[in-house]
Amino acid sequence: MIDLLDRLSAHRSLSQDEWEALIPCADPLFWEEARCRALSVRDEVYGRNVFLRGLIEFTSFCRNDCYYCGLRRSSRSAERYRLGLGEIVDACRSGYEAGFRSFVLQGGEDPFFTDERMVPIVAAIRKAFPDAAITLSIGERSRESYKALREAGADRYLLRHETADEAHYRILHPQPMSLSERIGCLRTLKDLGYQTGAGMMIGSPGSSAHTLAEDMLLIAELQPEMVGIGPFIPHHDTPFSAERQGSVELTLRMLSLVRLLDPHVLLPATTALGTADADGLIKGLDAGANVIMPNLTPSPVRSKYLIYDGKKISGDEAAENLAMISAKLAAHGYRASTTRGDYIAY
Repeated sequence: MIDLLDRLSAHRSLSQDEWEALIPCADPLFWEEARCRALSVRDEVYGRNVFLRGLIEFTSFCRNDCYYCGLRRSSRSAERYRLGLGEIVDACRSGYEAGFRSFVLQGGEDPFFTDERMVPIVAAIRKAFPDAAITLSIGERSRESYKALREAGADRYLLRHETADEAHYRILHPQPMSLSERIGCLRTLKDLGYQTGAGMMIGSPGSSAHTLAEDMLLIAELQPEMVGIGPFIPHHDTPFSAERQGSVELTLRMLSLVRLLDPHVLLPATTALGTADADGLIKGLDAGANVIMPNLTPSPVRSKYLIYDGKKISGDEAAENLAMISAKLAAHGYRASTTRGDYIAY
């Protein structure tokens, strides 16, 4: 296995069969070596900086019916809300005054937020905070829509592919959702100049070394600037309510592998990881991550954006605890950075 790790450390991708052999490796010494190499290449590129993004979850409505998500269209327990332009800008302002220079607007695929509504929101944030980075995470849209949002001032776009395996995708998503459409959107975002984020769930129903190998092949080919990786966590009001949570250990291993595959990638220690493990944030950073996204969503609605059970919204996941977050990072040898935190090539 070390020969495969050597090739990966030389930033050479592996074949499907090689990934499938490497990912299930049970040798803890091998994974410790992989983790140490991942930290070495991350520190060489970004140092010990951890880039902070202020997360604003601005709508809990969604047109999709994904089998794993608590915000799915058919959920009867989901509490729905939408933030208006003023509320979104105010949330950014609170974050800006606290020191954030990077904002992430995330929501379900809400048909209410047409270009006629989203473009003015992005433009208003860009005008109010010209030195801040704007990331959108609002799902699949047309090329024309992505282009209009980019021209309004959006810098980045997160669109997790969830799985790159067609059969696995069908287990997780109903018709008419399409893996080819998802990947097509990612290619369009790259083409339009967005810093583009893909990503996958670890341990979702139907996941295997084969499906994770497909994910790694897609990441190697697409070369996204950001990759979001988190364990699957079930939600009580979905068809997967009785499924087991994804492995934290495997999530950490995949973080290290993605870091080795692309030393420059922006890699979050996700909220799901922090929810699945009390020490998930630090464990994620110690596996090669270098981004966290404290929550700036207004407190009256923050608990309503429940995509899985037990989602952590307080402590080191809350943006108002920036001083506590910075101190925690410092105690583990990291430096909280509230700069834009762009992909190094930008």
